[in-house]
Amino acid sequence: PGWDGFEHRDPWQESRGRGSDHPILQEVTIVTYPRDLQYTREHEWARLEGDVIRVGITAYAVEQLGDVTLVDMPAPGEDVQAHERFGDIESVKTVSELFAPVSGEVVDVNAALESSPELVNEGPYEDGWLITIRPSDQAELDGLMDAAKYEEYLGTLDG
Repeated sequence: PGWDGFEHRDPWQESRGRGSDHPILQEVTIVTYPRDLQYTREHEWARLEGDVIRVGITAYAVEQLGDVTLVDMPAPGEDVQAHERFGDIESVKTVSELFAPVSGEVVDVNAALESSPELVNEGPYEDGWLITIRPSDQAELDGLMDAAKYEEYLGTLDG
């Protein structure tokens, strides 16, 4: 008992180290976006790899879509135009269009997504990439957002 004869508990002390139901003590997950990528307002990312640009969708897009069930992409050799539709991605919630971050020729598509579209959910920046493009004008990358600007942009959407 305490000085006043009553039993005193410190709820803050009791919850330390064990997780907590107290809202202030709950863990906060902060998503950060890879710094080596460029981003579009349509939530695609682009990574320069030699003379090609690898393209995928962001973790934000994955979160909005839910479980991906189908990815429809162009064939290698097809041309795509910056900020224009190049395919579709379907999920249990919706169908969304995919937009090219740059203009150019599709060099490769992630064939693994045909049988395992969930790779987009499991690793949107790794095994869940969509296509590679040989850009007709690599300077178009300069018109995309870096990670900090993309995170700032997302803040305007959630508010």
